[in-house]
Amino acid sequence: MKGPLLLLAALPGGRTAAARLVDGRLEDLLIDPPPDDPAPRPGAIHLGVLGRPMKGAGGAFVDLGSGQTGFLRETRGLAPGRAVLVQVSGWAEPHKAAPVSRRLLVKGRLAILTPGAPGHNLARSTPEEARPRLEALASRAMADAPADLGLVLRTAAVEAADDEILAEIAALRADCAQLAGKDPAPGLRRAAPTAAEEARRDWPDPGAIVYEGPDAFDQHAVWETVTALLASSVPLPTGGRLHVEPTRALVAIDVDTGTDASPAAALKANLAAARELPRQLRLRGLGGPVLVDFAPLPKKDRQRVADALKAALARDGIETTLAGWTPIGNLELLRKRARRPLADLIKGALPPGV
Repeated sequence: MKGPLLLLAALPGGRTAAARLVDGRLEDLLIDPPPDDPAPRPGAIHLGVLGRPMKGAGGAFVDLGSGQTGFLRETRGLAPGRAVLVQVSGWAEPHKAAPVSRRLLVKGRLAILTPGAPGHNLARSTPEEARPRLEALASRAMADAPADLGLVLRTAAVEAADDEILAEIAALRADCAQLAGKDPAPGLRRAAPTAAEEARRDWPDPGAIVYEGPDAFDQHAVWETVTALLASSVPLPTGGRLHVEPTRALVAIDVDTGTDASPAAALKANLAAARELPRQLRLRGLGGPVLVDFAPLPKKDRQRVADALKAALARDGIETTLAGWTPIGNLELLRKRARRPLADLIKGALPPGV
């Protein structure tokens, strides 16, 4: 089917999953962690208690309640034992505490509130002709807000009705007012969104056709694509292959050209791999250091390959830094751990027979 589709499915154990298809191709996938997964979830806001600074680590552990622990780097002006509101900013690396931040983002589909960061802002992509209306709405919605509460209107607000925007901001303000709460004990103050909630909130294509139900993934062969993602090898349209190998230290990527070893085939395979790599990392939920071993190419073609990768990353939505080329011709990236690895999430999620 042509155009964007948003598929929502309920999984065993109360979990949800969401898939975004564009012209029949899976472009994004979110799956809730298992219900017994104790790891703090990105986006969740906790009232924590600060521990003592860790010498040499540049921060301090934070007791998040319920046996959960975060690591905060922004500790200036905070004393050990002090209660502090923090937001989980990424998934924890194995055997480490989850990263947390004092810069809170209370997100909706149309707006984001920023406690402690005052000011009214519009998304950079907001068209010039829409700015006066949205700026007036922002001032109206925040006229009686606390002085330290900021607002960002997202790109989706451009097409939304005034009443819809005002209603969402009012709901987000109510959430912000409840963050501190009356209970001084550390614990969860605002839960992270489920996969279905995050998809509806953050994915583009507001006009996408939505299919929701237990068989939505089956009808559009999503589970078939998901099982293919569990393999390391990815065929490229050039006839070459992209190999994705997660290790404990990093994600290793290898590009081969197939049976054609000519320089022209190497460049074609490398360009195809660069365009496909962000999608593979996104769907597989991989982050951290990434090392790409492209097929052999002369130095004069390196910039062309890097530019193709930068263009693909610009459409990806997950923070990724290109560190540069190594002396032996590999390309290094550093990618935010915004998601759990698909291999971990898929346990107990696949329907029988898949």
